[in-house]
Amino acid sequence: MAPLQPAATALVLVLAALALWTIIAFNRLVRERNLMREGWSGIDVQLKRRRNLIPAIVEAVKGYAGHEQRLLENVTELRGERPPGEGLAEMQDRENVLTDQLKKLFAVVEAYPDLKASKSFLELQGLLVEIEDQIQMARRYYNGTVRNYNTRAESFPSNVVAALFRFKLGEFFQIETATERAAPKVEM
Repeated sequence: MAPLQPAATALVLVLAALALWTIIAFNRLVRERNLMREGWSGIDVQLKRRRNLIPAIVEAVKGYAGHEQRLLENVTELRGERPPGEGLAEMQDRENVLTDQLKKLFAVVEAYPDLKASKSFLELQGLLVEIEDQIQMARRYYNGTVRNYNTRAESFPSNVVAALFRFKLGEFFQIETATERAAPKVEM
């Protein structure tokens, strides 16, 4: 067998380097996508925790706020399980409506001093605030992984590999938590 010509050797080296780079770029994209999926899982866990806490909060308020029945029913309906095949945009919208209803529920609570002073209700309210904080942290982590993944998938030259292997861009998740947009209450 005859030795390879210098041009052929150079071509083989270039093709090997290109193949190696493609493998590395592909693996980085897969890693970023998996981090993004892990981040989404964290959000999903916290949203389920919040949905599971809502019936206890509604029950605590029911005894004090009987005439607010429709609000309590709305909150109960909205906390239902996520419909199969629901997209990120629909989920964001549903969670924002639920958050808005929770704000209204806590506004009702302000009218009932005995309820506000109830130890069990205060514990439930504290737990909800903790869950909202966890949702916010999980959302920040997830959105950070989406940012990193999208940057890699859209940056040259890894965007070539992303397009070749049909990597889809991630969607950011923005929900409004019950505490983040509320006006601060100042009492003197």
